[in-house]
Amino acid sequence: MTASLPIASSGAVSPARDAPAPGAPPELVATGVGKTFGSLVALDDVSITLRPGSFHALLGENGAGKSTLVKCIMGYYQADRGHITIGGQSVVVKNPREAQARGVGMVYQHFTLVANMSVAENLVLSRAKLPFFIDWAREEAKLRAFMAGMPFQIDPARLVRSLAAGEKQKLEILKQLYLGSRIMILDEPTSVLTPAEADEVLGLLRGMAGDGKISVLMISHKFREVTRFADEVTVLRKGRMGGSGLVRDLTPAGMAVMMVGAEPPQASKARNSEPAQDQRLVLRDVTAIDDKGLPVLKGISLEVCGGEIVGIAGVSGNGQEELVEVLSGQRERGSGDVMVGGRKYTPIRAQMTEQRLRCLPEEPLRNACVPSMSVAANIGFRNYDQPAFTLGGWAVRWKALRRQASGRVAEYGIKTPSVDAPIGTLSGGNVQRAVLSRELGGEVRVLVAANPCFGLDFAAVAEIRTRLLQARNAGAAVLLISADLDEIFALADRILVMSEGRIVHESPVATADVGTVGRFMAGHA
Repeated sequence: MTASLPIASSGAVSPARDAPAPGAPPELVATGVGKTFGSLVALDDVSITLRPGSFHALLGENGAGKSTLVKCIMGYYQADRGHITIGGQSVVVKNPREAQARGVGMVYQHFTLVANMSVAENLVLSRAKLPFFIDWAREEAKLRAFMAGMPFQIDPARLVRSLAAGEKQKLEILKQLYLGSRIMILDEPTSVLTPAEADEVLGLLRGMAGDGKISVLMISHKFREVTRFADEVTVLRKGRMGGSGLVRDLTPAGMAVMMVGAEPPQASKARNSEPAQDQRLVLRDVTAIDDKGLPVLKGISLEVCGGEIVGIAGVSGNGQEELVEVLSGQRERGSGDVMVGGRKYTPIRAQMTEQRLRCLPEEPLRNACVPSMSVAANIGFRNYDQPAFTLGGWAVRWKALRRQASGRVAEYGIKTPSVDAPIGTLSGGNVQRAVLSRELGGEVRVLVAANPCFGLDFAAVAEIRTRLLQARNAGAAVLLISADLDEIFALADRILVMSEGRIVHESPVATADVGTVGRFMAGHA
């Protein structure tokens, strides 16, 4: 049985009622919330009201503070400033269990189910208190009675591993309802669903909210979902309030301005004006599948010339990570061609060395380093087998590698006790500097950089961006993948927007319209 959706004739969801009905979920209000992590200001005076029986969307770019806000509400983090009220009562939620006891539950972006257990086992074992002995026949009978009152059902006897992605997401929602949650927080709940599955799941929740059974606060980056299912929206931008209002009173263009700003960020003055050179990196109709076997790159075509930075903007989860993996040899290309320097390219060490193609992946400590090995060894991964650093091709000349690392440490300002220290003991910015010193060592013809400044402090961001521009000015072709639109506008010569595994928009940075870019990023052109 599927709950009906209260859709108005205009296509927008009918607004939530102004006063809570008897038995409606409690009102949730977060006021003036602030949260810092060291020198990073994650939230600055953010407020949000979730009215009883409403479906409220929390919109913003990656890193805008959406997850931090809901984690403060759920008790994962303690806010440094501000306060939270539930049902008119001021509360201090110390942990998620306390939030659950107050009727606030969260459905996470990634499934939290135990695959080899049954639906019944996953539900029953999620309870805070369990009897010493569990009467499973009795519990399954109670679960069937519980599900009879739900807008969707899943057989309690089925193993979770046999469920499709949409069914698993429904089970996560059922788990929260089973635990008594009246306020449902959803962290990008459709990221693993097809559009049809997403519409079904959100439609069911919209129906329950419209009936006054629950309130929903959904983190999203998709305007289509916001405009179709939400009553209200709050937009965060760089940890601050970008705007808020009733969805029926807003347009996608207006929400895009709230999300990314009305004016494009200033381009870096460190960029020289030399014209782009020959095409160094060319992709034609490149496809790939994700870890679940589903299409994730759907015919990607692009070109990057020497002396040019091409920035790929987009909200994470639209194929950018997989594109970097294809170019770096971490994911198999399905079809299509990749050309580097006018020749067909296969991402193996010999060709990367020959074509001078380098890669700066996201989370370099996890993706580009061996944390337990020394700074010198990690910096030397590109050239340890070259004559200057090997004896007869079978022994490493560690003295030469240490000497090389010492020079890079000085040149790039890498703060480390010594070049023999494990690279995993360095700060994130210094790990990034060390990897960048390795990837930019010697002649570089093509550089692929993915979110190179994510999570770094101001000084590290300035250093990394300066190095990328220096590589570009020296003639390298730079493909920059970033979820930070300010970074794209500051560094890129051309902007491409990637959405749902495709390039959906292209513009020179000089004429790029930030509102248009924001709408394409959100999948609502």
